[in-house]
Amino acid sequence: MSSTIPPHSPVDLHMHSLHSDGSLSVAALVERVAARGVQLMALTDHDNTAGVKEAAAAAAQLGIDFLPGVEISSEWNGMGIHIVGLGIDIENPTLQRGLQRIMEFRDWRAAEIDRRLAKVGIAGAEQGARALAGSRMVGRTHFSRWLVQAGHCRDNAAAFERWLGRGRAAYVPSDWIPMPEAVGWIRSAGGIAVLAHPGRYKLSPERLRALLLEFREAGAGALEVCSGSQGAADCEHLGRLARELDLAGSLGSDFHGPEIGHAEIGQLPPLPLGVRPVWESLSSPIPTTH
Repeated sequence: MSSTIPPHSPVDLHMHSLHSDGSLSVAALVERVAARGVQLMALTDHDNTAGVKEAAAAAAQLGIDFLPGVEISSEWNGMGIHIVGLGIDIENPTLQRGLQRIMEFRDWRAAEIDRRLAKVGIAGAEQGARALAGSRMVGRTHFSRWLVQAGHCRDNAAAFERWLGRGRAAYVPSDWIPMPEAVGWIRSAGGIAVLAHPGRYKLSPERLRALLLEFREAGAGALEVCSGSQGAADCEHLGRLARELDLAGSLGSDFHGPEIGHAEIGQLPPLPLGVRPVWESLSSPIPTTH
């Protein structure tokens, strides 16, 4: 696959559907990808691959190259991080057992958030959040949307500030997968592990370098240099780190829906000069069935 895809034929390797916390069905999402002129995409729903086969089929029909993907909830030194897996075999048992562990925790956490909201007089939260989710994967974003829809607060930010954010009445601490283990799952599935939106973690330069060094040592191969959910100024800085540490660079809007923050699909600058594109390490044509 060419590493010189021009800005007018963009790559977008990070996006979400209704199978996690996105607001579009898989079919609608892939149609939007096509409408935006994206020629290489990945579906990277949180902690599950339920939409990958449908997305691959839809992409093939529309002439879009496709990478099977996932975004795994992980942690490093007590801090939550996200790791995107690209080019994975979604049937890999090690990966799927791992994702099942995370989904079981998510189920427990949803029930616990519901219990804590009920204690402060808000009933029916889990049922409402699950109805909005449309799939098994229920996160705090779904609860915040339901709280807004049910008239308990004015917007998602207020829902987190009042109930769902750290230290609030319905906050349940996360128990995510250690970074080396999550990277191992991706490698077992034949994929490349990418550190998602590093600029969002608000780390000092020293801590970010330490994270990237440990990430590389665990067997990871790339970082998301340009992301729709981090500042545009981060792109050049992360490009320099990718070159220095011999990590490939990825591009991803982190698109969740037309009405939900972050960038539009394909609305990304090109990789900085000299950064090795992650898609160079992935075979072409992209396998879409297993």
